[in-house]
Amino acid sequence: MKLARPIALLPLTSLALTDVNSPTRPITLSKTGGFQIGGKTISSPLNTNQTLSCDHGYMEYFIPWRPRRTSVVMWHSSSTQVWQNRWNGGEGYKDMFLRRDYPVYLWDGPRVGRANWACETTTYVPSHQDQANFGAWNFGPRWPVWWDDVQFPTRDEAAWKHATSARYVEYDTKANVELQSDAAAIAADSGKIGTDIVYLTNSAGGLRAMMTATKANGTNIKGIVTYESIGYVFPDNVNITAGRGGFGPFIVPLERFKKLAKLTAIQFVWGDHRSENFTSVIESRLAAKLINQYGGNAQVLKLSEDAGLKGSTHIPFADMDNAKVAALLDDLLEDNALDEYKDGEAWI
Repeated sequence: MKLARPIALLPLTSLALTDVNSPTRPITLSKTGGFQIGGKTISSPLNTNQTLSCDHGYMEYFIPWRPRRTSVVMWHSSSTQVWQNRWNGGEGYKDMFLRRDYPVYLWDGPRVGRANWACETTTYVPSHQDQANFGAWNFGPRWPVWWDDVQFPTRDEAAWKHATSARYVEYDTKANVELQSDAAAIAADSGKIGTDIVYLTNSAGGLRAMMTATKANGTNIKGIVTYESIGYVFPDNVNITAGRGGFGPFIVPLERFKKLAKLTAIQFVWGDHRSENFTSVIESRLAAKLINQYGGNAQVLKLSEDAGLKGSTHIPFADMDNAKVAALLDDLLEDNALDEYKDGEAWI
C-alpha cells in the first residue's frame, strides 16, 4: 500500500469558519434546547441533608420547522465537536442532517462533557497522546506519516490542532459502558427524543449504543449506524469470552441480544486501511451475522471496497468528503423507510 509524505504543516492559519461550497438552503428550526436525563441523587456521608445530582446524561436538541419522524442521535467517542464540523471547519453532520429536516440530538453520556458531574471520584492525568491519536484515528500508519490519499487537510496546522483539542476526557471502562448505556436507555424509553431513533456513533460510542438497544424496554430505537466501532455485543450462547476492559466484547443474555435483531437497520461502517483480519472488523462481521441469524437487518459497509470512497479516517463523517459519506447514510435511511416526514409526505 502506498504511503504518503511525512507530515508537513504550514504556519498556523485560521480554521475556516465558512465553507465556500456550503449549501445555500437555510436551516429553519422550530426550537432548540437541552435537558438532563437519567442519573441519581446521592447524600453526603457527613450530612444527609446535603445532596448531589450526578451521573446523568445531557441531550442538546435541534428540531427543524418541518421535521421527519426519525430522530438522529449523534453519539461521540471524543466530543460532540466531531459532529459539528468537518476537519477544516466546513459543514459537519449536525447541520447536514438539519438541512435534511431530521431532528438532531447531540448526546453527552454520564461523566462526559456537559454531563461530567460524577457520583464517584474521577481522576484526570495528562497522557500526552496527540501523536498516538494520529494512528488511532487512522490518519496514517504512524506518526508523522499520512496515508497518501487521506481525507484530511494535511497542510493545515490549524486543522490538526483543532482535531487534537476537540475532545473530552473518556472513561473507557466496563463500568462506564454500563453507566452510559443505562442513561441512554432511559432517554430512549422516555419518548423525549422521539419514537423513531437512529443512533449515529463513532468508535467506542458504537458499543454503548448497542448496549443501550439491549437494555431499552420500548421500541423507540429503530437503528444504529456505527462509524468504526471499537467494541461489540454478543449473546451468551456463543463461545465468546467477555473482555475485561471497556472495549469488550460485552456478553449479554440471548433475549437481550435479540433486541438488536428487532431494529429496522444496523450498519457497521469502516474506512480505509482496515484489513479483514483487524479485530474490530472481524467482530463487526460476526455481530452482524448473529443479529441477522435472529431475523435482524445488519450489514458491514467498507467505504473503500464497497462504496469507492478513498482515504476515509476513523472519523469519516468529519472527513473532507463527508458529503459523500452522508449520501450513503441517506441511502440507508431511505431504503429502510426511515426518511419519512411526520405528515407522511415524501422529501422533495
